[in-house]
Amino acid sequence: AQQKTEDDDDAVRAGVQAGGGASLRTFRSSAVRSAKLGLEGLAKRVDLSKARVLIRLDLNVPLSKADGVTITDDTRLRAVVPTMKFLQEQKASVVVATHVGRPKGAPDPKFSVDPIVARFSELLGTQVTKVDDCIGEAVKDATGKMGQGDVVLLENVRFHKGETKNFPDFAEALAKDTGATCYVNDAFGTAHRAHASTEGVVKWIDGPAAGGFLMEKELNYVKGAVDSPVRPLTAILGGAKVSTKIPVIESMLDKCDGGVVVGGAMIFTFYKAQGKSVGASMVEEEMLDVAKDLLAKANAKGVPFLLPTDVVVASEFSADADSKTVSVDDIPDGWMGLDVGPDSIAAFSDLIARSKTIVWNGPMGVFEFDKFSKGTFAIADALASAKDATTIVGGGDSVAAVEKAHLADKMSHISTGGGASLELLEGKELPGVAALSED
Repeated sequence: AQQKTEDDDDAVRAGVQAGGGASLRTFRSSAVRSAKLGLEGLAKRVDLSKARVLIRLDLNVPLSKADGVTITDDTRLRAVVPTMKFLQEQKASVVVATHVGRPKGAPDPKFSVDPIVARFSELLGTQVTKVDDCIGEAVKDATGKMGQGDVVLLENVRFHKGETKNFPDFAEALAKDTGATCYVNDAFGTAHRAHASTEGVVKWIDGPAAGGFLMEKELNYVKGAVDSPVRPLTAILGGAKVSTKIPVIESMLDKCDGGVVVGGAMIFTFYKAQGKSVGASMVEEEMLDVAKDLLAKANAKGVPFLLPTDVVVASEFSADADSKTVSVDDIPDGWMGLDVGPDSIAAFSDLIARSKTIVWNGPMGVFEFDKFSKGTFAIADALASAKDATTIVGGGDSVAAVEKAHLADKMSHISTGGGASLELLEGKELPGVAALSED
């Protein structure tokens, strides 16, 4: 769970740093842009100066392990400032709902929003009032005193089990006790969860529900790449397990005309399905038939399905293991593949150079070890060099690699939600997005 949080932090951090990156690229408008209500549309539909807006943000910032209260990276706070400033300029009263960490459905001081208040107030240029609960009399009292432009921060919504269970009574209390007249969701990273604060609460608020600026950007890029890409569209999918990528591989086989590139440890499940010897490389034995089916589907659809032709193998799983580059037909017994080889890098880079929309999710190898990071960083370089192409990076490890290579500002879009962006690529409708009003 901790790794997931750190991965998401990498995604948000790179997204904020890449802020102007999209302006370097060309991205064709699509129907997705007008499908759901945005902030400007909300301002036209509602007099925000007389509104009380309940906004779902993701303020789950990392805190110092030493004292548990010092913010070590405020990227998530800075990321929501444009949306918050817009609402403040419209003189809306804004009630903020967020989660911090993964409490067990009950109050836990180490997951309180208390450490956020001072820095959030500083960034917004106004004193944020914190309430010790997210429903109940204290919330009614604090929100009842709000004036134009005031900001109230509710305590961690996950202190109530009704949040993640999406209990109707909790969702109703969240809406009624805050006195919300309309709703905004700018927490894309939680939009794939049907929680009370992301989905259930909307049913109890009479006014419209809109996406914030972060949400809008994610939908424009990630969903736009799937639904109406500039072609050729190519997907680069990495990671350890075929089992976690089956839906997105199947979805990309339906949508990609450029091709589907597969890297990471999951390639060895495909090789074994083809009858190759994979040495000591990681294999999901229970996925062999699935791998065969995916290869057959790609062939039937005529979609290029690129697996590496050479790999870097290691004598053991360690940063300083003995290593050598071999053909995928000559992986020695007892050795394990930890990266893609130079011939594969050249082939993948050539395909990227010929594509106009490229979606990348997942590393090519164990990039945490320098010796086995070349494939992943080569993909990052190829995307950064892709001319007149829309490049979209999602998934914590891919984002971390782009950031480590100092190439975030060269990408069209860095997705802030690993799980949410993956589900969009799979073609799923996200509950937090479905709940928003139509534009």
